[in-house]
Order: sequence, then C-alpha cells, then structure tokens
Amino acid sequence: MRFTIVGSGAVGGYYGAKLARAGHDVSFIARGAHLDAIRRDGLSVKSPLGDFTVRAQAASDPAELPAGDVVIYAVKAYSNDDALRLLERAVGGGVALTLQNGVDSVDELASAAGEPHVIGGSTYIAAAVASPGVIEQTGTHRRIVFGEVFGDTSRVSPRVQAIHEVFASADIESEPVADAHVPIWEKFCYLVPFAAFTGSARLPIGPLWADPIVRQQFVDAVAEVESVARAEGVNVPGGMADRVAGYIGNIPGTTRSSLLIDLQQGKPIEVEALLGAVCRRAARRKVQVPIISALYSVLKPHAAGTPSVARSSA
Repeated sequence: MRFTIVGSGAVGGYYGAKLARAGHDVSFIARGAHLDAIRRDGLSVKSPLGDFTVRAQAASDPAELPAGDVVIYAVKAYSNDDALRLLERAVGGGVALTLQNGVDSVDELASAAGEPHVIGGSTYIAAAVASPGVIEQTGTHRRIVFGEVFGDTSRVSPRVQAIHEVFASADIESEPVADAHVPIWEKFCYLVPFAAFTGSARLPIGPLWADPIVRQQFVDAVAEVESVARAEGVNVPGGMADRVAGYIGNIPGTTRSSLLIDLQQGKPIEVEALLGAVCRRAARRKVQVPIISALYSVLKPHAAGTPSVARSSA
C-alpha cells in the first residue's frame, strides 16, 4: 500500500516514518528546512521505543511524487487554506485519512477531495519536531482510531480494515471503527477544554487542576462540549466529564496542550478549529456554552500568532 503524508511534521512525519520503516512505500509532503533535511539525511525518529531513520521521497508539491493509495492528512487546521489544495492534487483516486484536531476536518477535506474519498480519525500521540528532519516522541502512545464518516457507517468498511492491517503491521496502535464521528467527538470533548484552559492561563495542566474552582470549571466545560455533540446527533459515551476528569488526574502536571505550546512560541493557534467550532455549532443548535465562549474570546485575538509577544518574553 502506497502512502502520501500531507503535513510531515510531528504527527504525520512520525506515522509516515513508522510505515516506511515497515517497508511500505511512503512519500512526504513538507517544506522549508524540514523538507531539505528529509531529502538530505532522511527522516529520523527519537523515541523511547527505539530510534531510527528512514529515507523516502519528499517534495513540496504532490505533483512531483507518485500518487498514494492513502493520503494521511496531518497539517495544523490553521494551514488548511493552502494544504487542502495540496490534498486535492495528492488524493487522486485514493483515500484521504484526516488526523487533524477538531470536528470540521472531514467536511473540509470532502470539499476538496469529495466525500467518497474521505475517512476520519483521531490520534493520540505526544511528539514534536525537535529539529529539521528529526521527530521526537515522548511517551509510547501511538494510537489511531478511524473509520468512515460518509455513506455507510454501520460497519467497519473493507478499506478501513485494510488500512488497519497495514497500520498494525507497522507497530501503530490501530483501532478501526464503523462510525468515526464518535471517537472524533470523544477526543474533542477532552481536547477543547484542555486547550482552552491551558492556553488562556498560559499554564500547564498541573496548577489548573490543583485549584478546585478551576477544576470544576474545566469539568463543566467538558459537559458543554458533550452537550453540543449530542445536539449534533453524535452518541458519545455517557459521563464524558467524569471520564475526562479521571484521565486529567493521571497525566503529568507539566503537560501542555499543543495550542499552549504554539501560543508560547508566537505561532498561529487552532482556536477556530477547537473553541470556535464549539461556539458556532452551539449557536446553530441553540446550546449554551458560556465557559467555552468566554475562553474563546480570550484566545481568538491570538489566532494568527503573536511573534512580537513571543520575542519580548524570551
């Protein structure tokens, strides 16, 4: 099975490297110094599971590469205006699997590639681009939950099953599902409050979770997102607030959301794909989300990045 990775940073680059290491034909779409390093030295992964380097084709334009059977789409949501044009050229007659944060991604990909070509997924991994051409994984999680989002979502489709088998053979923790809307929204219920609170406070989760008032507001925010999911007709598991609270209570207190990391570096942030998506969908469904709405107003001015603030705090 041939793979094209659109967005070869921490997430896409890691999974693409795992697939290439397992012997699959993988091409990377990247740019700048990262692209130069991949072409020159290969793509390296530093991980508690073992370090390795793969060599594979890489380009900034899919037209320079062979078409993939599966396109893994893993760019930051704020880059979609440019990246969706790359996707349209990369997908051809194949399948596009989005691993983006948020619940809007599958529809955005469908607008570029067509609904029959899109499947949706969520991933659980802690990784970062340590330097051009080098991805560092912290921890050992490398899980992808994915499935159909258009058409028949009553069973795991043959194409999802086939991709799952390839992922599993590459030491990727893969979980195929019939309807990907559920795991996408399940992650969303956790990720939106986590990004909102850590980003707004400019703090990792530890000191926030230690404060009983903030902790209760966080749990209430999870319930807000869950209420939007149910209003959208997505049957997420019951008791999402308790489930998320149990998870948060067991992660290191130094854990930061990717939104906070980007914010502290003065980069654009995924506020529209996360908090903005909740607020827009809540307004359409007439669901009240006061906590998420307030934190959205705090973070929205930083959507495009604040490099001058980052420089002054360095």
